[in-house]
Amino acid sequence: MARIAVITHELDRFQSRRGLLMRRDSPYMLFDVLEELKRRGHSVQILKGISAKPAADIAVLHLDVTMTPPDYADYARRFPFCLNLGATDISKRRVSGAAIGKDDHWAGKVIVKSSLNHRGTPEQQLNQRARRAGKPEPFAGAEPFDRYEVHASLADVPAEVFERRDLVVEKFIPEPEPDGFAARFWLFCGERERCTRHVSPQSLVKGDDTIRREPVPVPDELRALRRKLGFDYGKFDFVMHEGKAVLLDANKTPGRARNLSSFIAAGNANLADGFEGLIRQVS
Repeated sequence: MARIAVITHELDRFQSRRGLLMRRDSPYMLFDVLEELKRRGHSVQILKGISAKPAADIAVLHLDVTMTPPDYADYARRFPFCLNLGATDISKRRVSGAAIGKDDHWAGKVIVKSSLNHRGTPEQQLNQRARRAGKPEPFAGAEPFDRYEVHASLADVPAEVFERRDLVVEKFIPEPEPDGFAARFWLFCGERERCTRHVSPQSLVKGDDTIRREPVPVPDELRALRRKLGFDYGKFDFVMHEGKAVLLDANKTPGRARNLSSFIAAGNANLADGFEGLIRQVS
């Protein structure tokens, strides 16, 4: 049985206790995968910050931020093997296959997004907790971008948007459907995975407005991109456009989709199998 260490930011709240029975809970999908691994006999230790020196066989670098601080990456290298050590930059400017510049030729709609994951909300929350604790902001200058902006063309995007490094302009290319629009979500851990196509009446497809979903294969070019980006565990959001897979978002700390709890729970054992496959590789 393996000793698993989960590296989180010192100000992060990977898990909490809720309800009258004070049951442990978490907003992260990894929590459920770890619970399954514990049922199988593995031990799990959640590390807040980088001061502890635990004995562990395998670690997970689970910082819910876009850019992993170098000292956390250095700390993760001390372990025999650490999941997602290569995925320290998941900014949309780096991962998005739909990103476009002001001088590019594109006749369709475009969308303006934050380059930070989840619109910069995780960085903002950590900065707030640091201020309350009387500590320096760990991500000073990280500003949330609270909305997506869809424009009819590149020419309609304000010039100053292209000058901001915290924003990215993308081709707006949802998959059209007779009853709405589609997007694809690929969850993986090691060699285990599930990939689904979700259809929504909204052009910005989210889990909570899905009207139907179906399993779909993972394109080979996306597998190659996963290797390039250094992901062992996570979730990729993508669409098929003109016969090619286009990555829109890469997330190394995917959340729990509570509205799809039965669907998600069915895959936790599968992802735990993938985690155990990684354990066997380093044991």
